Amino acid sequence: MRFDAVPKPPTVAARPHDPRGYPVPAITPYEEGEPRFARTDYEKSAACARGRLCSVCGTPMPTDEPVWRVVGAPEAEAIGAALDAGRPYRNLAPTWEGPGHRLCMLYASMVCPYLARPQARRKVLDRGRARGATGAVVGFGDFEYAVTDTQVLFRFLDVVEFLPHDDAASTHLDTLQQELDQR
Repeated sequence: MRFDAVPKPPTVAARPHDPRGYPVPAITPYEEGEPRFARTDYEKSAACARGRLCSVCGTPMPTDEPVWRVVGAPEAEAIGAALDAGRPYRNLAPTWEGPGHRLCMLYASMVCPYLARPQARRKVLDRGRARGATGAVVGFGDFEYAVTDTQVLFRFLDVVEFLPHDDAASTHLDTLQQELDQR
């Protein structure tokens, strides 16, 4: 599915866009005036963590509501296995990927080339390794973060929603549209 066929949450539509029309996430750095997708700006990520701002749209996330993130195959499989076995899941390994709103993460799962396609590769961050056959949009009760001299790290607590997918658009498009229609 083409990225421009996916309905945008209003906060994402309000973001700056690159020349192709892709919205630029709140944590994306610019170099020579151009957004550098698949990279994370340290200062922007730290500001989002400290202010409890969505890493996609940059607007506040309520403190009394869950946060979401999109996970790749290994984490999606681990979460699914834990939930199937009736065990809690806690991400003990920190990640540099920050949280966001449910709508923003549903949108990102369909629009971000790496998140949307099982065979997509991110050469910048993980040396071209494919995302994997499954992924998921996952809601968490809360998150923790640490800002070091060189990076911002996140851990996520208490899975409250698990939305696995092979192809995000075929799985999440109706959910995204229904939620947008209710607003």
